[in-house]
Amino acid sequence: MKFERRDILLIAGLLLFMIGLIPFMAPVYTALIVIVLYFGIKVYVGKKRQSIQKDVGEGICLECGSRIFNKKCPNCDYSKE
Repeated sequence: MKFERRDILLIAGLLLFMIGLIPFMAPVYTALIVIVLYFGIKVYVGKKRQSIQKDVGEGICLECGSRIFNKKCPNCDYSKE
């Protein structure tokens, strides 16, 4: 979970969310909710990114859209041979 530039937008949005919650509950609880949301979103995005990276692997063929193995497309390259 490294800090990236887009995390600034996440923090700004969560701070605005926290300001919106303050009239309805104590500031301590709103801060806890925002902290849990921040780390929850970071974990979710990290897991999703790992899932996509695992699915993509070396890349995706531009012609048929299948996953590339050993720098060759299983559909396009083997049909030409």
